[in-house]
Amino acid sequence: MDSLVNVFNRRSIRKYTDQKISKDDLHTILRAGMAGPSCANTRDWSFIVVEDKETLIKMADANGIYAAPLKGATLGILILGDLERSVEVAKDYWIIDGSIAGQNMILAANALGIGSVWLGTYPQMDRVERQRELFQLPEDKIPHSIIAFGYPAEEGVLKPDYEEDRVHFEKW
Repeated sequence: MDSLVNVFNRRSIRKYTDQKISKDDLHTILRAGMAGPSCANTRDWSFIVVEDKETLIKMADANGIYAAPLKGATLGILILGDLERSVEVAKDYWIIDGSIAGQNMILAANALGIGSVWLGTYPQMDRVERQRELFQLPEDKIPHSIIAFGYPAEEGVLKPDYEEDRVHFEKW
């Protein structure tokens, strides 16, 4: 799939079929996440892949009402900030690096015909702590976000991709 077509046609998908995602496609999605840039190339993220339905439901409940799509997903990926890998002068860049990894995974899934939706966790500290408890995470691993994946059982809504009034040149 052409990369610009992929970017402009990506939609958030919240309903999924029961079709499993192949190990090869999962590997491609994870590889895409790891292909993104990161501060000083620290690659200061880690991922927890979850396919178990009971755990997906627990993750959704821990993340709140807007994470409901995770309950019907084929799999979910919890993106973690990995402070052990970050650099002292830029400790908080894990937040940006995790976002880039997540967007790359979403675009890779879309190119493979797999739907997804991004579910925010950080900086909602109640969500962070509930995910931390669920997965018994060490202190240097911080829940960033969750992405629900599955083959689409809906089309999703295509949002406008360009808003002229949001762009300013040279000054406000």
